[in-house]
Amino acid sequence: MTDPVFDTAVTRAFGCRLPIVAGGLMWLSDASYVAAGARAGIMSFITAASFPDPAALRAEIAKCRGLSGDRPFGVNVSMLPKLVEGENIADIFRLIADEGIRFVETSGRNPEAFMPILKQAGITVLHKVPSVRYAVKAQAVGVDMVSIVGAECGGHPGLDLIGSMVNQALAERDLDIPFLIGGGIGTGSQIIAALACGASGVVIGTRFLVAEEVTAHDGYKQALVVASERDTTLTMSSVRNTVRTLCNETTEIVKQLEADDPNIGIAALMPHVSGAIGRKAYETGDVSRGMLSAGQSLGLTDRIAPLADIVAQLEQEARTALSRLRPHQTATQHAEAITS
Repeated sequence: MTDPVFDTAVTRAFGCRLPIVAGGLMWLSDASYVAAGARAGIMSFITAASFPDPAALRAEIAKCRGLSGDRPFGVNVSMLPKLVEGENIADIFRLIADEGIRFVETSGRNPEAFMPILKQAGITVLHKVPSVRYAVKAQAVGVDMVSIVGAECGGHPGLDLIGSMVNQALAERDLDIPFLIGGGIGTGSQIIAALACGASGVVIGTRFLVAEEVTAHDGYKQALVVASERDTTLTMSSVRNTVRTLCNETTEIVKQLEADDPNIGIAALMPHVSGAIGRKAYETGDVSRGMLSAGQSLGLTDRIAPLADIVAQLEQEARTALSRLRPHQTATQHAEAITS
């Protein structure tokens, strides 16, 4: 049952206990991690792009369903910014609908073309965007809610690079549908701040990268624990695909290549930015190479721990933050009583 403190449009729509959505960790968002999130009371999504074929995705959904019991989870479909030959996004959405999945997270491109498939199946659609102007468009095409990830986030913060605090103020002003705020979120006090600013929840990615259930080498996780909020960098703006990742040898090479030739193009960068290189870091713990998505909340990743423990810490921090507001609320009520 959801505590009234955390009763929001997010917890009501998804049926989760806390208004927290685990940000997609791409190759790391498998059934074990997603089910751990479900059991901890948050909303998580299997990333469809992590699986090589429909059969593998179906198998992972079945595995996650078995591990999660009756707790909610969904599937993330990250669409490339532009249509590419052989893309089968519509087939993926049909597979998700056939599997009885009730929640889908979309990102990367306007989901308008696929909304009929999703809505016909009764699926709740959360669309992820990097700034409010895209959220307004998503609202217009009929998504149920949006998550807005600011410049601080790991992965793709977009080209606008708008910070989370500005995003949430603009969203409160410009949106009618529920919204979540992400980017640099790693404490419970930030959750309360987001709710106070009109958000229905938060998106947390980097803070969860050090969860025990994340299927990555402990050396990789320990490197994130040691890293600070200053240890990320932005690259790939030359190809209009800005990404925030952990600073390492690869990011230094890519930054130099982009500085030397602003029109370098993705083909010349691919030997350095290929996802296959990054996956090696997850397998071996060697974080010196690869584009390893990480946000500025690295400064808040203090230990490797079970996901449930991290979520419990966030919840306790949120309650502590809320208790700090109560004296102000009491003082306001007292002042109103005197003047009435």
